[in-house]
Amino acid sequence: MDAKKRMDQFRTMFQRIIDPLGYKFSPDTELVDFLLEQEVMLEKEKGSPFCPCQGLKGEREYDMKLVCPCIPFHRDHYDAMKRCWCGLYVHKDVEDPDELVQISKKDFEASRNKC
Repeated sequence: MDAKKRMDQFRTMFQRIIDPLGYKFSPDTELVDFLLEQEVMLEKEKGSPFCPCQGLKGEREYDMKLVCPCIPFHRDHYDAMKRCWCGLYVHKDVEDPDELVQISKKDFEASRNKC
Protein backbone atom coordinates (compact mmCIF):
# COMPACT_ATOMS: atom_id res chain seq x y z
CA MET A 1 0.00 0.00 0.00
CA ASP A 2 1.34 3.43 -0.83
CA ALA A 3 1.98 6.02 1.87
CA LYS A 4 -0.76 8.43 0.74
CA LYS A 5 -3.44 5.74 0.91
CA ARG A 6 -2.26 4.65 4.37
CA MET A 7 -2.26 8.27 5.58
CA ASP A 8 -5.88 8.57 4.42
CA GLN A 9 -6.75 5.39 6.29
CA PHE A 10 -5.12 6.77 9.44
CA ARG A 11 -7.16 9.98 9.11
CA THR A 12 -10.40 7.99 8.96
CA MET A 13 -9.48 5.60 11.78
CA PHE A 14 -8.05 8.26 14.07
CA GLN A 15 -10.99 10.61 13.53
CA ARG A 16 -13.33 7.99 15.00
CA ILE A 17 -11.17 7.83 18.12
CA ILE A 18 -10.39 11.50 18.71
CA ASP A 19 -13.83 12.95 18.01
CA PRO A 20 -15.57 11.48 21.09
CA LEU A 21 -12.57 12.55 23.20
CA GLY A 22 -13.17 16.20 22.25
CA TYR A 23 -10.25 16.52 19.85
CA LYS A 24 -9.83 17.25 16.15
CA PHE A 25 -6.94 17.23 13.73
CA SER A 26 -4.87 20.39 13.88
CA PRO A 27 -5.96 23.04 11.36
CA ASP A 28 -2.28 23.14 10.26
CA THR A 29 -2.72 20.72 7.34
CA GLU A 30 0.98 20.78 6.47
CA LEU A 31 1.85 19.62 9.99
CA VAL A 32 -0.87 16.96 9.91
CA ASP A 33 0.37 15.59 6.58
CA PHE A 34 3.97 15.52 7.82
CA LEU A 35 3.10 13.73 11.07
CA LEU A 36 0.85 11.18 9.40
CA GLU A 37 3.60 10.47 6.88
CA GLN A 38 6.01 9.89 9.77
CA GLU A 39 3.53 7.50 11.37
CA VAL A 40 3.28 5.51 8.14
CA MET A 41 7.07 5.16 8.15
CA LEU A 42 7.09 4.16 11.82
CA GLU A 43 4.39 1.59 11.19
CA LYS A 44 6.47 0.07 8.38
CA GLU A 45 9.59 0.04 10.57
CA LYS A 46 8.15 -0.80 14.01
CA GLY A 47 4.78 -2.43 13.26
CA SER A 48 2.58 0.30 14.78
CA PRO A 49 1.94 3.99 14.05
CA PHE A 50 3.84 5.37 17.04
CA CYS A 51 3.85 9.04 17.90
CA PRO A 52 6.71 10.48 15.83
CA CYS A 53 7.82 12.96 18.48
CA GLN A 54 8.20 10.69 21.50
CA GLY A 55 11.08 8.29 21.90
CA LEU A 56 10.41 4.61 22.24
CA LYS A 57 12.15 2.78 25.07
CA GLY A 58 11.91 -0.73 23.70
CA GLU A 59 9.67 -1.63 26.64
CA ARG A 60 6.37 -2.90 25.29
CA GLU A 61 4.15 -1.54 28.09
CA TYR A 62 5.65 1.95 27.80
CA ASP A 63 5.88 1.99 24.00
CA MET A 64 2.28 0.88 23.45
CA LYS A 65 1.15 4.08 25.23
CA LEU A 66 2.72 5.97 22.32
CA VAL A 67 0.68 4.35 19.55
CA CYS A 68 -1.29 7.11 17.87
CA PRO A 69 -3.64 8.44 18.95
CA CYS A 70 -2.14 8.25 22.42
CA ILE A 71 -4.63 10.71 23.94
CA PRO A 72 -6.30 8.14 26.24
CA PHE A 73 -2.98 7.36 27.94
CA HIS A 74 -1.96 11.00 28.41
CA ARG A 75 -5.38 12.61 28.66
CA ASP A 76 -4.86 14.83 31.70
CA HIS A 77 -1.59 16.19 30.35
CA TYR A 78 -2.98 16.82 26.87
CA ASP A 79 -6.15 18.39 28.21
CA ALA A 80 -3.99 20.84 30.18
CA MET A 81 -2.21 21.83 26.95
CA LYS A 82 -5.35 21.56 24.76
CA ARG A 83 -3.27 19.51 22.33
CA CYS A 84 -1.31 16.29 22.08
CA TRP A 85 2.44 16.44 22.39
CA CYS A 86 3.28 16.66 18.67
CA GLY A 87 0.31 18.90 17.84
CA LEU A 88 -1.42 16.47 15.49
CA TYR A 89 -4.58 16.82 17.58
CA VAL A 90 -6.02 19.83 19.36
CA HIS A 91 -9.15 20.41 21.41
CA LYS A 92 -12.17 21.06 19.22
CA ASP A 93 -12.44 24.67 20.45
CA VAL A 94 -8.86 25.55 19.38
CA GLU A 95 -8.66 27.79 16.34
CA ASP A 96 -4.99 28.78 16.47
CA PRO A 97 -2.76 25.98 17.75
CA ASP A 98 0.28 28.28 17.54
CA GLU A 99 -1.05 30.05 20.64
CA LEU A 100 -0.94 26.85 22.70
CA VAL A 101 1.92 26.24 25.09
CA GLN A 102 3.59 22.88 25.53
CA ILE A 103 4.05 21.77 29.11
CA SER A 104 6.77 19.23 29.81
CA LYS A 105 5.68 16.04 31.51
CA LYS A 106 7.91 16.94 34.46
CA ASP A 107 6.29 20.38 34.87
CA PHE A 108 2.81 18.92 34.43
CA GLU A 109 3.43 16.28 37.10
CA ALA A 110 4.86 18.92 39.44
CA SER A 111 1.79 21.13 39.00
CA ARG A 112 -0.51 18.21 39.76
CA ASN A 113 1.38 17.40 42.94
CA LYS A 114 0.86 20.96 44.27
CA CYS A 115 -2.90 20.46 44.46
